[in-house]
Amino acid sequence: MSPDLPQNRLRRAAIATWRQLPFFVWLIALWMLLWGQFTWLAFLTGLIAAVVVTRIFRLPPVELSGRVNLWWGLVFVLEFIVAVIHGSLIVAWQVLDFRRQPGTAIIAVQLRTDDDLIMTHTGVTASLIPGSLIVETDRDRRILYLHVIGVRDDADVERQRASVHSWEERIVRAVGSRAQLQAIRDMKPVARGGAR
Repeated sequence: MSPDLPQNRLRRAAIATWRQLPFFVWLIALWMLLWGQFTWLAFLTGLIAAVVVTRIFRLPPVELSGRVNLWWGLVFVLEFIVAVIHGSLIVAWQVLDFRRQPGTAIIAVQLRTDDDLIMTHTGVTASLIPGSLIVETDRDRRILYLHVIGVRDDADVERQRASVHSWEERIVRAVGSRAQLQAIRDMKPVARGGAR
């Protein structure tokens, strides 16, 4: 046995812990939100709960890219807030407009990245913006099925698809791997050419 074997194990454990840290922090934050307390006691009990949950319920590890772009994360948050406000106003107007019923549709959106975490983030983002809701996901084919309101023709459907693709792109720019970012960049001109 080589003498650096324990160091390799320690290094692998540190890398695995670093990659799982956002999930761990999220569990603690969720615990504190559930109790409605942001105290040291709530933090410590959340830490214990997170350790218990991650050790008893052994889920496959979530492979994070290890890349976080704070600028694009801030852009994502700001654009998301604007989209939620804009979507709320549009849905409110559609409800109050008695002259016509808003059209509805279920659309399929083929995502461009093959990553469960990016797919989940994109689906949650699309569902949180008023006017659209995820009704089903096809993980194997990377397709999100959304129920959307305010659809009158094929152009509206294509706008909704483009909106979901732009959210996927923002998420990849913020937390995606370099390979995913390159895939988005490579597919973007093709998607624009195909939309014409």
